[in-house]
Amino acid sequence: MPHTAMILAATQTLIDHVEELTQLDQAIGDGDHGLNMRRGALAIQARLAEWQGQPLNDVLKAMGLTCMSTIGGSSGPVFGTLLVTLAKELPPAPGPADLSRALQAGIAALTRLGKAEVGQKTLLDVLDPLQRVLAEGADDAGDMVARARQTGLDACAATAAMDATRGRASFLGDRALGHVDPGSRSMALITAAICDTLAATRAGT
Repeated sequence: MPHTAMILAATQTLIDHVEELTQLDQAIGDGDHGLNMRRGALAIQARLAEWQGQPLNDVLKAMGLTCMSTIGGSSGPVFGTLLVTLAKELPPAPGPADLSRALQAGIAALTRLGKAEVGQKTLLDVLDPLQRVLAEGADDAGDMVARARQTGLDACAATAAMDATRGRASFLGDRALGHVDPGSRSMALITAAICDTLAATRAGT
């Protein structure tokens, strides 16, 4: 399937959930995460026609650079670095094992960038379990897609019970407990949108 369909779904879900993401960030951050992610999503959508027919790796790199130049705050470098790393690591037609290895490289790159680790209430807490699910593999592609989708959503929800030790939320101490990490929510939304697009394609809808 054309990767532009997945990109459109991923960016549109960020646009559609801008208010939710804003409210999450107002609770434990600067309050601008939703607007920043929408800005980046709109910038990517504006270039989709330009990228039509280009290899996935080239598109991922262009998306990453677009994120870095348009998304404010820490989210631009974070999501941009992740996309650029995936562009470097993925083969032209990646399978689950390729995605797992690329995500592992992405996690390492983000760890170097933000000095954050898994368990510190960041989007790494979605990427890490997602990477492990992909590494496990599955006999049925549909089952893999469903597991990846649910893993992202469950991992995002689990950040509410985590202490925040990185980013602005770390200044809140115990007051950050009970709140889902906005970056994790964005990552879970992106994952779910991509998985839904893949599932719909498999179903022939």
